[in-house]
Amino acid sequence: MQSPTLMPPAAPLSDAEIERLLHPPPVWRQPPILRALAIAMLSTIVLFGGFAWLLSRSEGWDAVRAAFFSWPDFTEAWPKVWEGFKLNVKIFMIAEPVVLAFGLVLALLRISRNPVLFPLRAVSIFYIDLFRGAPALLVIFMLGFGVPGLRIESLPSSPVFWGTIACILTSSAYTAETFRAGIESVHPSQRAAARSLGLTNSQAFIHVVLPQGIRAVIPPLLSGFVALQKETSLVSAIGPLEATRQAQIYSALNFNYTSYLVAALLFIAITVPLARLTDYMLSRSARLRQVGGDV
Repeated sequence: MQSPTLMPPAAPLSDAEIERLLHPPPVWRQPPILRALAIAMLSTIVLFGGFAWLLSRSEGWDAVRAAFFSWPDFTEAWPKVWEGFKLNVKIFMIAEPVVLAFGLVLALLRISRNPVLFPLRAVSIFYIDLFRGAPALLVIFMLGFGVPGLRIESLPSSPVFWGTIACILTSSAYTAETFRAGIESVHPSQRAAARSLGLTNSQAFIHVVLPQGIRAVIPPLLSGFVALQKETSLVSAIGPLEATRQAQIYSALNFNYTSYLVAALLFIAITVPLARLTDYMLSRSARLRQVGGDV
């Protein structure tokens, strides 16, 4: 009988190898990741460097740079545009909680099957169809100019107030459909399982279906936040001195468009972090669904 072949003993690991096994380098420092980052950086430099070179070679670049990228005008326009941007943030901070609450109420009425609530359900469907179809700028014009024109003493005439109301009305319609999609995406088995545990229909919806539906649409709701923040600039059409309006006034007085760049950078400073947060939430939601976890 042939004796089994014995494997030679493995060489002992060095201290450096043991340290590397116990404390592996971060993912971004691993060779494949470093190579991918180097290629991405090189391609980015080539692309944007080539674009900048072509732009600087154009005949009208000097005139465009003086009109849109003037540093003296940037520093001069900044204080006024910044003051106007505070109004944009104020409108956004007031409108967003109302949009979330009102949108959820509209969604609940929209999916209700109770015959007693049929009139409210019909009103919610009409409301959503109306304000999803009407351009936001037209709604702002109708409320900002039309309602004060009625001269009703009990109603405020402030354009900021009616501009905020217009943003709430239009955004609530989109938010309601987002909530409805999330609630209806919850599988019926969730409600059936809750009923089997002794919960009533209302309890199953409130404690099981509704929380899952809201969690499922958090990323789209964040996208709605971004859209609402940008939509506040439309309020300038009826007079409030927000960032876009302040930029327009500076441009008209100084024949320079750098003030618009200031306003754009302020909006980007708010919307880009929200957009990245939305991307993170979407990727996290996709990963959790793949492994069967809770979103």
